[in-house]
Amino acid sequence: MELAHSLLLNEEVYNQLGEFQKAEFIFEWLQFLEKLLPVTSRADIRENQKKLVEQLTSLLNNSPGPPTRRLVAKNLAVLYSTGDTFSVYQTIDKCNELIRSKDDSPSYLPMKLAAVVCLGYLYKKLGRILGNSFTDTVGNVLKAMKNAESQGRYEIMLSLQNILNGLGAAAIPCHRDIYKAARSCLTDRSMAVRCAAAKCLLELQNEAVFMWSTDLDSVVTLCFKSFEGSNYDVRLAVAKLLGTVLARALTSKQKTASARHNFRRISLEEVMELLGTGFLRGSCGFLRASGDMLKGTSSVSRDVRVGVTQAYVVFVSTLGAQWLERNFSAFLSHILDLVSQSHPKVIQSQMDAIGCRRCVSFILRATVGGLLGEKAQIAAAKEICQAIWKLKKVVDTAMSDNNLETRISTTDVTASQHVLVCALQELGSLIHGLGTTAAPLLQDSSTGVLEAVISVILHPSVSVRLTAAWCLRCIAVALPYCVSLLLDRCIERLGALKSSPEGVTGYSFAVAALLGAVKHCPLGIPHGKGKVIMTVAEDLLCSASQNSRISLQRTQAGWLLIAALMTLGPAVVQHHLPRMLLLWKCIFPSCPKDLETEKTRGDSFTWQVTLEGRAGALCAIKSFVSHCAGLLTDEVVQRLLPPLPSAVDLLTQLSSIYKSYGNSLKTPSTVYRHKLYELLAVLPPKTYEGSFCAVLKELVADLTVPDSQIDASTFLLPPLCHENDLLLLGPLLQETDHRFIEEQLLLGNSIAGGSLEYDPYSIYEKVAKGDSVPKPLPPVLSVISAATRLFGVMFSHVAESHRLQVLEQLLNSIKQTKGSRQQIVQLNVVSAFSTSLKHLANCKGSLGPEEVRRSALAVVMGALESNNPLLRCAAAECLARLAQVVSDSAFTAGLAQVSFDKLKSARDVVSRTGHSLALGCLYRYLGGIGSTQHLNACVGILYTLSQDSTSPDVQAWALHSLALIVDLAGPLYHVHVEPTLSLVLMLLLTVPPAYTEVHQSLGRCLNALITTLGPELQGSSTTVSALRTSCLLGCAVMQDNPDCLVQAQAISCLQQLHMFAPRHVNLSSLVSCLCVNLCSSYLLLRRAVVACLRQLVQREAAEVSEYAVALVKESREDFTPADVNIREIGLEGALLGLLDKELDQRLCQDIKETLTHMLTSMAVEKLSFWLKLCKDVLAASADFNTVASVDTTQEEETAKVDDGSVLTSDSDERFHPFSNPRWSTRVFAADCVCKIISQCENAGSAHFDITLAQERKQRDSRDDFLVLHLADLIRMAFMAATDHSDQLRLSGLQTLLIVVRKFAAVPEPEFPGHVILEQYQANVGAALRPAFAPETPPDVTAKACQVCSAWIASGVVSDLNDLRRVHQLLVSSLVKVQAGKEAQSQQYNESTSTMEILAVLKAWAEVYIVAVEKQKNQCDAHNHCLKVANSAEESYKGVTSSASGLLDLVQADLGTLSKLWLSALQDFALLTLPSEYASQLPAEGGTFYTAETIENARPHYYNSWALILYATALWLTSTGFIVVDPDEGVTNLSRPVTPTTMCQDSFTRPLVKSPEDVNTDRFHLILGITVEFLCSPRSDAAMENIIACLRALQALFDVPWSRSKIGGDQELGVELLNVLHRLILTRESPDIQLAALEVVRLILFAAQEHVKEKRRSAEVDDGAAEKETLPEFGEGKDTGGLVPGKSLVFATLELCVCILVRQLPQLNPKLTCSPAVQSGKHLLLSEDGSRLVAVALVILSDVPAICSPEGSVSVLPTILYLIIGVLKETAVKLQDGQLPLTVAASLQALKGLLSSPMARAEKSRTAWTDLLRSALVTVLDCWDQDGLLQELDEVSLLTAITVFVMSTSPEVTTVECLQKRCIEKFKITLDSKDPLVQCKCYQLLHSIFQHPNKTVSHPYIHSLAPSIVGKLQETEKAKPENAAELQVIQEGIKVVTALMATAEEEHRAHLVACLLPILISFLLDENALASATKWAKNLHEFALQNLMQVGPQYSSVFKKLMASSPTMKARLESAVKGNQESVKVKTAKHAKNPGKSSSIQLKTNFL
Repeated sequence: MELAHSLLLNEEVYNQLGEFQKAEFIFEWLQFLEKLLPVTSRADIRENQKKLVEQLTSLLNNSPGPPTRRLVAKNLAVLYSTGDTFSVYQTIDKCNELIRSKDDSPSYLPMKLAAVVCLGYLYKKLGRILGNSFTDTVGNVLKAMKNAESQGRYEIMLSLQNILNGLGAAAIPCHRDIYKAARSCLTDRSMAVRCAAAKCLLELQNEAVFMWSTDLDSVVTLCFKSFEGSNYDVRLAVAKLLGTVLARALTSKQKTASARHNFRRISLEEVMELLGTGFLRGSCGFLRASGDMLKGTSSVSRDVRVGVTQAYVVFVSTLGAQWLERNFSAFLSHILDLVSQSHPKVIQSQMDAIGCRRCVSFILRATVGGLLGEKAQIAAAKEICQAIWKLKKVVDTAMSDNNLETRISTTDVTASQHVLVCALQELGSLIHGLGTTAAPLLQDSSTGVLEAVISVILHPSVSVRLTAAWCLRCIAVALPYCVSLLLDRCIERLGALKSSPEGVTGYSFAVAALLGAVKHCPLGIPHGKGKVIMTVAEDLLCSASQNSRISLQRTQAGWLLIAALMTLGPAVVQHHLPRMLLLWKCIFPSCPKDLETEKTRGDSFTWQVTLEGRAGALCAIKSFVSHCAGLLTDEVVQRLLPPLPSAVDLLTQLSSIYKSYGNSLKTPSTVYRHKLYELLAVLPPKTYEGSFCAVLKELVADLTVPDSQIDASTFLLPPLCHENDLLLLGPLLQETDHRFIEEQLLLGNSIAGGSLEYDPYSIYEKVAKGDSVPKPLPPVLSVISAATRLFGVMFSHVAESHRLQVLEQLLNSIKQTKGSRQQIVQLNVVSAFSTSLKHLANCKGSLGPEEVRRSALAVVMGALESNNPLLRCAAAECLARLAQVVSDSAFTAGLAQVSFDKLKSARDVVSRTGHSLALGCLYRYLGGIGSTQHLNACVGILYTLSQDSTSPDVQAWALHSLALIVDLAGPLYHVHVEPTLSLVLMLLLTVPPAYTEVHQSLGRCLNALITTLGPELQGSSTTVSALRTSCLLGCAVMQDNPDCLVQAQAISCLQQLHMFAPRHVNLSSLVSCLCVNLCSSYLLLRRAVVACLRQLVQREAAEVSEYAVALVKESREDFTPADVNIREIGLEGALLGLLDKELDQRLCQDIKETLTHMLTSMAVEKLSFWLKLCKDVLAASADFNTVASVDTTQEEETAKVDDGSVLTSDSDERFHPFSNPRWSTRVFAADCVCKIISQCENAGSAHFDITLAQERKQRDSRDDFLVLHLADLIRMAFMAATDHSDQLRLSGLQTLLIVVRKFAAVPEPEFPGHVILEQYQANVGAALRPAFAPETPPDVTAKACQVCSAWIASGVVSDLNDLRRVHQLLVSSLVKVQAGKEAQSQQYNESTSTMEILAVLKAWAEVYIVAVEKQKNQCDAHNHCLKVANSAEESYKGVTSSASGLLDLVQADLGTLSKLWLSALQDFALLTLPSEYASQLPAEGGTFYTAETIENARPHYYNSWALILYATALWLTSTGFIVVDPDEGVTNLSRPVTPTTMCQDSFTRPLVKSPEDVNTDRFHLILGITVEFLCSPRSDAAMENIIACLRALQALFDVPWSRSKIGGDQELGVELLNVLHRLILTRESPDIQLAALEVVRLILFAAQEHVKEKRRSAEVDDGAAEKETLPEFGEGKDTGGLVPGKSLVFATLELCVCILVRQLPQLNPKLTCSPAVQSGKHLLLSEDGSRLVAVALVILSDVPAICSPEGSVSVLPTILYLIIGVLKETAVKLQDGQLPLTVAASLQALKGLLSSPMARAEKSRTAWTDLLRSALVTVLDCWDQDGLLQELDEVSLLTAITVFVMSTSPEVTTVECLQKRCIEKFKITLDSKDPLVQCKCYQLLHSIFQHPNKTVSHPYIHSLAPSIVGKLQETEKAKPENAAELQVIQEGIKVVTALMATAEEEHRAHLVACLLPILISFLLDENALASATKWAKNLHEFALQNLMQVGPQYSSVFKKLMASSPTMKARLESAVKGNQESVKVKTAKHAKNPGKSSSIQLKTNFL
C-alpha cells in the first residue's frame, strides 16, 4: 500500500493487482492525494495536472464504489481550485455526457452516479468561476432524475445541495426547478432520498426567498407529508428543514420587507399556527381537513406528530435562548394549547392524550430545560405558574357552578387536565434541575409556586392530582428544606378533607410522593413523621367502611401511604412493623371457607373496594420486602406467610367473580393480579411452595389467553435481548436524544406508552433514569410483564416433570391460535421462557430430561422464524441461554446443525436473518467457540450471506453475527482474519450509503477484528502492516459515511487502533474528526467522541489539546458555531460548555472524566488557562449584587476592591465564553480548582512560596505558579461559597478550606513577620458569614465550622480584634448547641442536628488544641529567649500576646465546652459498644442523638470524636483534674451533661458524686475510648485520629493525678503498653511511632513515681530502725521473676525491642546468624529512625527503676545487650566529628543505667557488678573484631569505657585484667593520626584523671601521663597547622594542668618543671608574632594565659626554673611586654566605636 503514496497513480503496480485489490489501491491513493494536494506547490500541480485529470476522470468510467467516487470528485475539485481551471469545462461536459447516456444497465449505474457526485463537488468548490454552465448542468441532472432509481435520486439531491452551496445567489434561475424536483423527493418511498432532499432544500432556503415567503404554506404541508411513514433520520432532517424555514420566515421580515412590497409579513402567531396545524391535523392539509374532521374519521398519524414536535424544538433552538426568553409566554400558551379543550379531537382517547402530552413535555423540556440559563428558567417557572393559576380558576368556577350547564363545565374540567399535567410536569422538572438555586423562586410570594401546585391537588382528574403530587416530589428533592413542611401541610389537609374523595386521593398521592423524595434528600426528615403517617393510614383504613361514597378512596389512600412509608427504610419501619403486619393479616379472609362466604355476599362496588384494598396491601408488602430487606428475619417472614394462600385462592376465583359482577371489576381484578404477581416475584419461592400449581395455572392462562390484543413486544423483549443485538433493529431501540417521544412509534398504534395514572403506586418508587416522571404501563400490559417475570422465577423452582407439562401446554396454545393473536401468544411465551432460562442459568440449575429439552427447543425455534425482528433477536438470545443451561456439547452442536441446514435451504429473509443471528449468539454464554470445525462452517455460511446484495437485511444480520463470532472465537479466529478483513473492506467500498444498517454491521465487524488482532497490530512484518493499513482504510471509509452511527463506529474503531498501535493512528486527523462531531445531534456519536477523547487524553492530553486549537485556527469552513469557541477556550473549554448543555448522564460522566484526565496531566503547565476556565464558569453566574453587598459590610476596606469592579464590568457577552452555566457545572469547576491545587502540590514547592515563584517567574516569564494566583483562588472560593446552590456552597467552602490549609504558612515578602493570606481576611469572613445564617442547611454550616476552625488555627491572623469576627461565628453556633434538642428545627432528620453540633464541637476542639499548643511552644520559646540577650524582648512580647490571646478567646467558653465535649465523648463511647449491649443503651438516646436515628448519627461521631477527645484531655490536664464544678450534680444546661450518667439509672445514682469519683469516671472515659480505638484501628482509619489519640494520652499522663491512677493499676499499664505495641507493629508512620513511645515513657514514669512513693511511705511508716524487714517494692519482688502479660517491665522491653530490631535488624540474635545480616556493614539510619532508637534507649535505661533489686538483675542483661548493641552498630565516624544521634543516646542511656541505685543496693550489688563487667568486656571486644577497625568510631567506644569507669562503683572496673585492657585502648588512641580523635581522648582522660577514687584514677595516670607529656614535648618542634591540631595541644595542656592539681606534693614540682618549658616554647617574640600563622598566634596567647596562672600558683618551682634557664626567661619577658601593648591598642579601638557590636547582635538575633 505504501506504493500508492504518490502524486500520480502508480499504474505499473496498479495493473499487476487483482480486481478487488485494485479498488483498495485506488482508494488508498485517492486518500493520500486528498491530503497531498492542499500542501503541494502550485507549480508541481500545474506540471502534473493534465496527467492527473486524465487519471481521475478515467476512474469515473471504472464503476467506482460510493466512497471512491466521492474522493475522486473531491480531488478533482481541489485540483482545479489550486491548479489551472482551463480544462474544467471538458470534465464537466464529460460528466454531463455520462449522465445523459441512455444505458440503463446495472453495470453502468456506478459511472452515472460518479458523474453526478463529481459535478456536485466541482460546483461546490469552484462556484461562480464556472460561469453560466450551471443552468445546463442542473437541467441535465434534473432530467436524469425523472427516470433514476433511488440511488440515483439520492446522489442527485446531494449533488444539487453541493451545487447550490457553491453558487450561492448566482443559482437563482434554477431555484424553482430544483424546488420542484426536491418536493417530489421529499415524499419519496426511499427514506435515504427523503433525507437527501431535506438537506437539499435546507441549502436552497438560504437563497430562495420564496420558500419562506410566498410558498411557505406549501413547504410546511410538504414537510408534514414527508413525516408520514418516515424513519428517525428522515424526521431529524425534515424537522431541521421545517424549523429552520419557519425561523427564517419569522426573523427576516425586517430586512427585505421594504425591498419587496408584495412580501407577506408573517407573525409569530401565524408560524405557531402552521406548526400547530401539523400537530393537530397531520398532513391532511388545511383545505381537505374540514370534511374529514366533520366525519370524525381522521386521526393524525404518530410519526407526523413526533416529526412536528422535533420541528418545534429546531425552530426555537434556531431562534436561540434570548428569543425564547422574550417570547416565552406566547410560546408557552401556544404549546399548552395543543392539548387543551379547544382541540377535543386530539385528546379524545386516553392513548392519544398521553402521546400528545409526551410531545408537549418534550418540546418544553428540550427548549426550556435545554436552552435557558438558570435565571431565565426561574422566569419560565413563574410563567408556568401563572398558567396553572389561570386553569385553576376555570376549574373552580366549573366546580362551584350548580346551574343547568354543569354538563358542559365538567367536559371543560376534564379537558383542562392535559394542559395542567404538562404544565406541572415541566414545572417539576425545571425546579428539579435548578436544585437549591430555585429557593428564591419558592420564597417569592407573588408567584406562589407551592400554593399553585397544592391548589390543583384537588382537581377532579386523577392524572392532574398525580402529576401535582409528582411536582411536589420534584420540589422536595430540589429543596430538601421543604420536605418536612410540605409533609406537615399535606397531612394536615388530608385530615381536614377526610370526607372529600378528591381530597383523600390528592393529598395521599402528595404524601406518598414526598415520602418517595426522602431517599433523595441526604438530610432526611424528622423521625417522628413516620409515626404520624402510620396513624393517618390506619385511621383511613379503619374509617373506610363508614361512608360508602369514599370508602374506595380511603382504602387506596391508606395502603398507598403505608407502601410509601416503607421506602424510608428499616430504621423507621421497624417501629411500625407490628401494626402493619396486623393490618396485612386482617385484609385477607383467614380460611378458604370465609372466602366462599365472601363470594356469595356483596355487589360489584364492594368487590371493587375489596380488590382495591387487597391490591394495595400486596403493594405495601412488596414495598416492605424491597426496601427493608434487613428486617426480613425468619420470624417476620413467618408472620407474612399466613395471608398468602388466601390471596392466591382469590386469584383463582377472580374470573368467576368478574363474570358474576360485570365489567366494572375488569380493571381492579387486573390490578390485583399484577400486584400479586409482583409480590410473589420478590418473595423467596420457598415461602409459597404450596401454591405453585395454582399460580402456574393462572400464569399460563394469562400468557396464552391475554386480555389485550396489543403487541407488547417493545416492552417485553428489549430487556431480554442482548444489548449488542438490539443495534440491529435501528435507531429506535437505541438511545437517542428523542427517545422520550420516539418511543411511542415503537409501540404500534394501539398504545402510546406508559403514564402515571395507570399505576398511582409508582409515584413513590425510584425513577429508572434521570428526573423524568415514572411511566407505568396500562394494567393489561403490566400484568403480562409481571407474569413473565414470575413465570421465570417459578419455572426454575418447579419439578422437572411439571416443567414438561407447562411447556407442552404453552406450545399447544401457540399452535391453536391464528394470525396476529398467535404472534402475541408466541411473544408472551418466549418472554416468559427466556426469563426462566435466565433464572436457571443464574442459579446453575438444569433444565431437565430430553423431552423437556425438545419442547424448549420447539418454543425457541418457532420464534426464531417469526416475522417480528425483535422476537427473532429475543429467540436467538434465548437459544444462547438454552445452550448455557443444558451445557452439553452434543446438544449445542445439534442446535448449530439445525441452523446450518435451515440456512442452506431457506431463501426467505426471515429465516435467513433469524438463523444467522442464532449462529452468532449460540456460544455467547459458553465461554467462547472452542471447535475449529464449527468456526469454519459458520464463517463459510456467513461470508456467503453477507454478500447477498439483494437483501440488505440479510447482509446486516449476517455481518452482525460474524462480528459476534469473531469476538467469541478469540485467538482461533486468526486464520480467518485476512479474508474477513478483505470482505469487510470490499463491502465498505461497494455497498450503497443508503443501506446504513449494513454499514453499521460492517463497523462492528471491523471493531471485532481489531480487538482480535490486539497488540499484534504494533508489529512491523509485512503481513501485519498490510492488516493495519486495511483497518485504517476501513476506518477512513466509515468516517466518510453520511450516517452518524457509522461515523460513531469509525471513531470507536480508531479508538481501539489507537489503544493497540498508537504510533500508527494519525492523531491530528482523529482529533479534528472528534472536534467536528463534538456537538452532533446524535447522542451515540457524541458518546463515541467523548469516549474516544477520554482514552486519548489519558496518554496524550497535551497533544490532543494542541491539535484541537490548531485545527480551529486552520479551518474556516465545516465548523458549527458551537465549536468556534475552541479558538478562545480550547478543547477543555468546549468540553466544559458541552457538559453544561448535555442532559445525558452517562455522557456527562465521561466528559467529567476526560476533563479530569486533562487537568491532572496539564493543569500545572497551563495553570493560568485552567484557573481562568474555572473562574469564567464560576463568575459567569455569580450574582454581582449579592457579592458587592457582602463585601461592603466589612468594617474596613478590603485590599482587593478593584477585583470586584473588574468582575462587574465583565457582564457583556464577549467576555463570557460560558453564559449562565448550571449549578452542577459550577460545582464541577469548583472541584477542579481543588484538584488543580493538589496537582500543584505534587509539582513542587515554588507553587506555595511567593519569593521563589517571583524569582523563577522573572527568570522565565513562561513559568507560572499557583501562589501568584492566590487572589483568584480566594475569589473563586468566595463566589462558590456565597452562591444560592447548596452543593456549590459546600464545594466553595471545601475549596476555601484547602486554600487556607495550603497557604497558611506562606510568608509575605514585603511585610516580614506577616503571611500572604492575611490581606484576604475580609473575604474569608464574608464567605463564611452566610453559612451561619439561621436558614442555612446543617451540612453547609457543618462545613463552614470546619473552615472557621482551620482559619483560626492556621495562625494567619494575629490581631485578636480581626480574629473576633470569625470567632464570633463559632460562638453563635455554640449558643445554638447549648439551646439543646428542643430548639432544633424540625425540618430535617434528628441526625442532622447531631452532625451540626458535632461539627461545632470539633471546630472548637481544633481551635483549643492549637491555642494550647501555641502557648506551650511560646513557653519553650520564652525560656529560650531568657537565655538569649534581652534585645529580642520587643518582638517576643507581640507573639506571646497573640497565643495567650487565642487561649483567652476560648477560655471564656471553656466551662460550657468541656461539658459538651464530655457529653459527646460519652455518646461516642455508647455508640461504639458492640451490638450485644444494645439493650443497655439509654432508651431515649444520648445527649446529642436520639435512639431512633442512632445509625445515621454514627458516622458523624466517627468523623469528629478524635479531636474532641484530645481537646478534652488537654482541658483536664490544664485543670490538673482538680476543678470539679460546684454544680456538678445539677448542671445548669438543659440536659444531663456529666459523664456520671453513664449507663446508670437515675435511682441508683448517688445525688452528688465526690470529685474523686467524677475524675475517675472522666479518666476512664478518655482512656476507654482511646484504647478501644487503638486496639483495632481499621486499616482506613485516618492518621490524624491515631495521632490525636496518642496526643490525648500524652496530655492525660502529663498530670500527677492521672499518672498515679495508671501507676497504681499495673494491669491497666500493661494493657496500654500492649495496645501501643500492636499499633507500632501495624503502622509504619514515624510520627505515630514517636508519639506512641512518648506515651510509653510517661507510663513508665508513672510507674517509677508509684514505686518511689510506696518505698517512701514504707520507710516513713516503719521508721528507719527495722530496715532489714522492709518489703521489696517494684517488679520481680524477691524472686526476680517477670510474668509476661502481667508485667509492665516485660511489656516495655517487648515494645522497645520491637522498635530497635525494626530499625537495626542486626540486634536480633536470631537474625545475626542469617546471611542477610552477616555482612557487618554499618547502617546509617534515617533521621526518623535515629529519633525512634534514641527514645527507645532512654526508656530502656529507666526500666530498672521500677524493678525490685532481684527484678533489676533479671532485666539488666537484656538492657545492656540492647544499649551496647546500638552503640556497636551505629558508632560510625561522621565527617565533622559529631556523634550520631543514636550513639549519643546510647551513651546517655548507659550512663543513666550505670548510675542506677540498684547497682549499689545490697541485694543486687554483686550480680550487677558481674554483669557490668561482662558488658565492659563486650565493649572492649568491639575493638578486636577484625576488619572493622577502620569503620568503627574509636571515640564512641572510648566514651563508653569512660562512662563505665566514671559511673560504676570502683569494683567493676578496677579488676586488673579489665583495667589493663582499658588503658591499652587509651594508649592506642593517643597514638591516633586523627587530631579529632586525639583531642577527644584527652578530654576523656581529663575526666578520668579527676575521678575522686584514687584506686580508679591512679593506674591510668601512671600508665598514660608520661606519654601525654612526651607528646607535648614533641610538639615544640612542629607548630600546629590547623584548628584541630591547635585544639589537641590545648587539651593536652589542660590534662597536664589538671594532673598538677591532683598530684601529691612530692611529685608536683616534677610535673611543673615538665610543663613550663613546653608552655614557654609556644611563646613567640614580637617579630615572629607579626609573621606567625593564626594558629601559632592563638597557641601563643593560650600558653601565655596558662603561664600567668601556673607561675603564681607554683612560684617556688617557677622561680627555680627561670633562674636555671635565662633563654626561657628572656622569651617569657618579651612575650609579656608584647601582650600588654596589644591590650592597650585594643581598648583604644573599643573607645572609638562604641555600640557597634550590640547593633550587629540585634541584627543576627532578629534573623
